[in-house]
Amino acid sequence: MSLPMSLVIAQAAPAAAPGNPLFSFLPLIALFVIFYFLMIRPQMKRQKEHRNMVSALAKGDEVVSNGGIAGRVEEVGESFLTIEIAPNVRIKLQKGAISQVLPKGTLKSS
Repeated sequence: MSLPMSLVIAQAAPAAAPGNPLFSFLPLIALFVIFYFLMIRPQMKRQKEHRNMVSALAKGDEVVSNGGIAGRVEEVGESFLTIEIAPNVRIKLQKGAISQVLPKGTLKSS
């Protein structure tokens, strides 16, 4: 059974009316907005807070590094700082490796 080609073409679906292209991209745009407010913006906020914390480091601050090393800041350089982790034991760390600044006196009490 073979159909003539003109009959097959005549049965093709009519072309859909072109819709507004904005509606076809609307779910994608909404997904990006949700992604921005749930993932990107909070991450940018945390980075800004960390940058401000690192720039405000001064001699005598008690800090904890990303590796969990706690110590007192002895010297602050441009990109490195020296912390004293025990009497006469000093190490150099990158400023970005500091995860938090402890309240004064925390190291003496522990």
